[in-house]
Amino acid sequence: MKLYSTGNKEETADFRTAVMRGLAPDGGLYMPSTLPVMPLSFWQTMRNRSLSDKARILFDLLLSDDFSEAERSEITRRAFTFDAPVVSLDERTHVLELFHGPTLAFKDFGARTMAAMMSVFARKEGETISIVTATSGDTGAAVARGFHNAPGVEVFVLYPSGQVSPLQEKQFTTLGGNITALEVDGTFDDCQRLVKACFADNRIREARQLTTANSINIARLLPQMTYYIHAVTGLMPEGTQEPAGGGFARPIVCSVPSGNFGNLTAGLLAHRMGLPVRRFIAATNINHVVPDYLSQGRFHPKPSLRSISNAMDVGNPSNFDRMLDLYGHDHQAMTSDIQGAWYDDRQTRQAIVEVWERYGYLMDPHTAVGYLGSRQHTAENEQGLILATAHPAKFPETISSLLPDAIETPEQLLEAAAGRKQSIPVEADLDAVRDVLLKN
Repeated sequence: MKLYSTGNKEETADFRTAVMRGLAPDGGLYMPSTLPVMPLSFWQTMRNRSLSDKARILFDLLLSDDFSEAERSEITRRAFTFDAPVVSLDERTHVLELFHGPTLAFKDFGARTMAAMMSVFARKEGETISIVTATSGDTGAAVARGFHNAPGVEVFVLYPSGQVSPLQEKQFTTLGGNITALEVDGTFDDCQRLVKACFADNRIREARQLTTANSINIARLLPQMTYYIHAVTGLMPEGTQEPAGGGFARPIVCSVPSGNFGNLTAGLLAHRMGLPVRRFIAATNINHVVPDYLSQGRFHPKPSLRSISNAMDVGNPSNFDRMLDLYGHDHQAMTSDIQGAWYDDRQTRQAIVEVWERYGYLMDPHTAVGYLGSRQHTAENEQGLILATAHPAKFPETISSLLPDAIETPEQLLEAAAGRKQSIPVEADLDAVRDVLLKN
């Protein structure tokens, strides 16, 4: 796969280089130079295949020049060890459950795939790789668990102190070993800024083979394309031939709870390959700079605000640059595919209770935001696919305050909760972060 920088299309790289750099030298994000566009018949052949089979087919299409057949098989075998089932609440409302991995969040897909790819790189090149990543919640857990005890890899997770749920925090601060958690006295936006500053710092880059596992890394987005493909093709009617509506009597509208917008960007990339989705809903909490852009045509980053859907508390989403690039900075073109919507904590809480009482289905706060977007913006002649990004048990304070008897805590969360927190407090300052990276 050949890629270019969103900052300058003349700045190109192969896949391995793009993954290892994370960011392009000019500070841009890497995008695929080309994507194959597949006909409806191709997607129909995927209908009854497993998630891991669909991942392998996608990687064969996109990464045949970057990994051998045996390596692509190894990567999908190691990464896709759990399913992403679709639960239908009614005939036109579906939930894609992305929380069946080891850390109960959608980011397990990208993190485990990236860990498998990094293992291949490390084995080939004999290098120690240092991963620096920021988290507002689930990324830290997914990356830490995906890379825990991986040979030749060290991980540094930056997270905002007091702004990650206690269970989320325990999931990445209790592992130890090659995982170091930096508890930053600041916001998630500060953490993202510090990660980018590390990549621009010559002293750090000279001392370490540096990369990142945030959704700014293209290796995170490719596996996330897979579950869109899995869900949409799985919903296809048997034997459909008509191209209208992508083969659906009711075309699909995907509602995506969005923070840093990597998840939505992955869906847009799959759509560019021909995946039959009518449009997407960018559903956010009170941090709604992208819905504001979609409705007004102006993008104004803002300091992030805290909410109960904390993994979406992002005031300057990195992957918005990829979205702009994908649509040639054409506002009208983007809004033809994407609608924006945002909801506050009161509405989110009401949605959790509404879905439980109406369907007997329990949603976490992030998924509830996606549900609200789908309920508001999916027409009667369409069907909504809501991305459920985290298990509700990861948010016991919120869920228990609303539905005290509904929540059941999975075993992996009980184990994490019993662990001892290990973190290094740091100021939101590059010097402080550099000191930790160079001493460890």
